[in-house]
This record gives sequence, C-alpha cells and structure tokens, in this order.
Amino acid sequence: MAPGPPTTPTPADAVDRKRARLARMVKAGKRVGYGALLVAIAVFTYGAATDFPRWTVGVTVGALVVCCVVLPVPIVLGYGIRAAEREERGERSFH
Repeated sequence: MAPGPPTTPTPADAVDRKRARLARMVKAGKRVGYGALLVAIAVFTYGAATDFPRWTVGVTVGALVVCCVVLPVPIVLGYGIRAAEREERGERSFH
C-alpha cells in the first residue's frame, strides 16, 4: 500500500502537540518537586534520629526551598491541562 500525500497539520494537531509537550514538562517538574520533598523528609528523619548534624539541616532546608520554588507551577499547569482536556470532551468544568 503506497503512502498517501503528506497532510498539513491542522491547528488542533498543533495544539495537541503543544499540550503533550507541556504535559511532559509538567510531569518532569512534579518529579523534581516531589523528589526534593522526599529528600527533605528523609534527611530530616535521619537528622532527628542523630541529633541533627549540621549537614542535615542544610540539605533539608535546601530541598524544601527547591520544592517550594519548583512544585507550584507544574501543579497549576497540570490542573489547566486536565481542564482543557475535559472541556474538549464536553464534560463539566466543576466551576
């Protein structure tokens, strides 16, 4: 079977590609943010068990700062992506 003529992407295809790229970035951002939170919790727990060596305090605070800076953006964008997908399917918007 011979391939057909090349098709030009429709605007919907371009939006879908952008949304998919943004969804991948959101997923990576959440991994970094939640990973930093996990590091903060683990190091804090270790520090609490060992009378808080100086490095545990620094790592805990640093990881919490990374979490607080990185995590809000992917969370909000993730909600936006899901809302746009719901709207395209014609479902309720919950507003």
